[in-house]
Amino acid sequence: MEYTTLGDSGLTVSRIGLGTMNLGYDGSGWKLDAAESREILERAIDLGITFIDTANVYRDGESESLIGDVLADYDRDELVVASKVYFSMDDDDPNAQGLSRKAIEQELSNSLDRLGLDTLDLYQIHRWDYETPIEETLRALDDAVRRNQVRYLGASSMWAHQFADALHTSDRLGLERFVSMQNHYNPVYREEDREMLPLCEREGIGVVPWSPLARGYLTRPHDEFDTTPRARRENERRPDRHAIYRAGGGEEINRRIEELAAEYGVSMAQFTLAWHLHREPVTAPIVGVSSVEHLEEAVEAVDVSISDSDLEYVDEPSEPVPIEGHE
Repeated sequence: MEYTTLGDSGLTVSRIGLGTMNLGYDGSGWKLDAAESREILERAIDLGITFIDTANVYRDGESESLIGDVLADYDRDELVVASKVYFSMDDDDPNAQGLSRKAIEQELSNSLDRLGLDTLDLYQIHRWDYETPIEETLRALDDAVRRNQVRYLGASSMWAHQFADALHTSDRLGLERFVSMQNHYNPVYREEDREMLPLCEREGIGVVPWSPLARGYLTRPHDEFDTTPRARRENERRPDRHAIYRAGGGEEINRRIEELAAEYGVSMAQFTLAWHLHREPVTAPIVGVSSVEHLEEAVEAVDVSISDSDLEYVDEPSEPVPIEGHE
């Protein structure tokens, strides 16, 4: 494993982050049960992955609880645990969602309890809250840092102008500022290249992309994608999501990744993750896996070196597509 700092902060993370959205379920398809989830987490730590990303809303807190159980068996100081707040944890409680002071304070307390931690390494706002003034959100997050409940602050998918406003507001008020951006980004969804990534590079923000493998689309040839259980479920629930990956040159990009992966002697997933690791200012793609084999494969991507000409070959067919992931 390789390690780097998260943007201009001093926080060191592994160059592959483990996503845990699929952990703590009943074991159907891509969603793993407790035993399978524990195996993934333990193997990830054994392989040197120190960056573990979760959210309060993942399986209604079960992901955090399961991570907490596993962390109890390890040296907590060697790991970087990140969680998120915004989406509803109780549809009957309007204060169990959003980024108000009350929502942040109660959901952070609940996340810490489930994770078995006194302090969370990275606390991220999961989306932009249009109902709460950004000043209120930032003051509540700054207070959490001062109480030593949180060490660093991060954000997730939003418009670049919103993120710029948040950074400027933090600077203006003398509050703790965001050090990371977790956004939707991969070879077939490049909209973040236009404004968000240049902003992050200028401001020293670490970038930790979600869906770096395009929800599995870039792990196999285009015409085989719909054969996976996850792809079938996703297409039934949100057919627009994968349609975006196919648009804007996506099918040709998929073909070129398949071609180059074969030339490099690696899997399509490994080549795609290596593509991320060759891009500035990407720090660590957040990778969700459904098996130990896929996890081990992902870790090996840090050793894949791609030539500049091959990176350009992959990028060349990319065209603009509608924004997806800010909701």
